[in-house]
Amino acid sequence: MVTSTLGWIVAASLAGGVLSAGAASFALNVRASWVPMLVSFAIGTLLGAAFLEVIPHAFEIGDAGEVAGAILAGIFAFFVMEKLLLWRHCHTEDCEVHDPHAVPAVPAAQAHGHHGGHEHGGRAGTLIVVGDSVHNFIDGVLIAAAFLQSTQLGIVTAIAIVAHEIPQEVGDFLILLHSGYSKLRALAVNVASSCAMLAGGILGYYALPAFQDLEPMLLGIVAASMIYVAVADLIPGLHRRPEIRATLSQVLLIALGIGTIALVAALSGHSH
Repeated sequence: MVTSTLGWIVAASLAGGVLSAGAASFALNVRASWVPMLVSFAIGTLLGAAFLEVIPHAFEIGDAGEVAGAILAGIFAFFVMEKLLLWRHCHTEDCEVHDPHAVPAVPAAQAHGHHGGHEHGGRAGTLIVVGDSVHNFIDGVLIAAAFLQSTQLGIVTAIAIVAHEIPQEVGDFLILLHSGYSKLRALAVNVASSCAMLAGGILGYYALPAFQDLEPMLLGIVAASMIYVAVADLIPGLHRRPEIRATLSQVLLIALGIGTIALVAALSGHSH
């Protein structure tokens, strides 16, 4: 059982890293219009996992008041952490560096770094790499916390985390190109930062059992991260496309994401 849990954590963390790095490598061939669709689906998986699986499970094994407090504290902490770690240096308020999910169509000249703010762009690229690595490490720890509870909860959590990583990595890859990185270098740093997820997963597996009494609260923080990313980071970008056709597409894809999580939870629940 012990090795199988660690195996699941390693497999899920590796899958997350490989899929997000793979998505980034295809970023140049992805139509810009596809990225909001991926984001909409990711929102559904995050909210579905948080409200259908993680929070109910946390309430089952812990005090509801403490878990609710952990969710609230988690949302607040992720806000502060995003301010500190993912803050992008930018000379203008409205630029894609401030919003990695609003993926710009990078002109060829800019994609090869031929623009005025090269030095500033390199700094923004470095911050994105650091922020991504920390973010991926935390995702690995959260995946470990879920798998330590049950395989079903771990699978659902991993799918939700990987689903939101893919559009984020595509966006960050394009911003690295915009910052003057070559395609190869952008892909290399993307793969390196993805390895942080595996490190977080393995560390979480060995360290988290020492905090067994805190497991309900840890699950509350897992749920908080999903809710925060969906509501604070991803949903605002969708509001930039208020036209009816885009809205219908967003609603359907969010529902599809929620439905996917419900289906995976039902299937993995029956298999145990």
